[in-house]
Amino acid sequence: MTASTTHAKGKAPRRAAAKPKRSGAQKRENRTGWAFMAPFAVLFAFVFILPIIWAIYSSFFRQVTEGGGAYGGGELVNKFVGFQNFQYVITSGNFWSGVGRVLVYTLIQVPIMIIAALALAIVIDSFVVKHVTGFRLGYFLPYAIPGVVASIIWVYLYNGQISPIVKGLAAIGINVDFFSSNIVLGSMANITTWTFTGYNMLIFLAALQAIPHDLYEAARIDGANGWQIATKIKLPNVRGAALLAMLLSIVGTIQLFNEPQIMSTADPGISKAYTPMMMAMNTSQGTITPSGDGPASAIAIVMALIAGVLAVLYTLVERKVNE
Repeated sequence: MTASTTHAKGKAPRRAAAKPKRSGAQKRENRTGWAFMAPFAVLFAFVFILPIIWAIYSSFFRQVTEGGGAYGGGELVNKFVGFQNFQYVITSGNFWSGVGRVLVYTLIQVPIMIIAALALAIVIDSFVVKHVTGFRLGYFLPYAIPGVVASIIWVYLYNGQISPIVKGLAAIGINVDFFSSNIVLGSMANITTWTFTGYNMLIFLAALQAIPHDLYEAARIDGANGWQIATKIKLPNVRGAALLAMLLSIVGTIQLFNEPQIMSTADPGISKAYTPMMMAMNTSQGTITPSGDGPASAIAIVMALIAGVLAVLYTLVERKVNE
């Protein structure tokens, strides 16, 4: 018996199962889905992806003067300088001073805001508060105010000559200057906390309302009180929301700009490089040397990397603690 005969008598080798062909209806449904997603994809590319690519490209160039004679003149041209812009950022004392202020700001402001948002969410989710919609809208309303407008409002409230808060405190013997060098960072933190606490509260509230109410009923049957339900059931079930809120807050505070920029109009002590984002804007406008889009883009990229590192570190620490 030959090998070919043996192979013929044996069982035919199994073939890979053919993939089912998509019907015309499925193909039309897929095309419809892509068509609906296309406007978002195009806008996302134009307002997010392309600016990032352009910023990275610009960071390798710097405006220099070429031509002219002994008495100056010439024209500004973009010259490829490699990593010189990044070297300037990394070795800049003003940059690292601004980073230090932002980190101190983050370490103080973010925990206070997150704790306040969580406390408000737990109170609204309890059976104590009536008319929940009104409270929820009231807490969220500051977030609906643009950041620049909110900063202008608080600059008015901090102004010692016209502020009702300063005058009211002075009437009871408490004299405070919200623009003093040792308080101004806290004044900025107050603006951010007032603006974003309601936003983070909604994140926590959504997580709390997703908890099955059967857990609450079982806990009450076992004799648990409200405090025990909040600490043993609610808090463990909002860890995912807390991680999201913390990450968004860290990334947001690293980009601190509106508050110091607006407050600098009333406080000359706030320099043009008070925060890295202020330094980037003033560098691009030519009020800080070296100026131009190249050094400004390098500052923004370095800050994006710092924000990413901080977010990753917090995620790793949070996971390690919760293991």
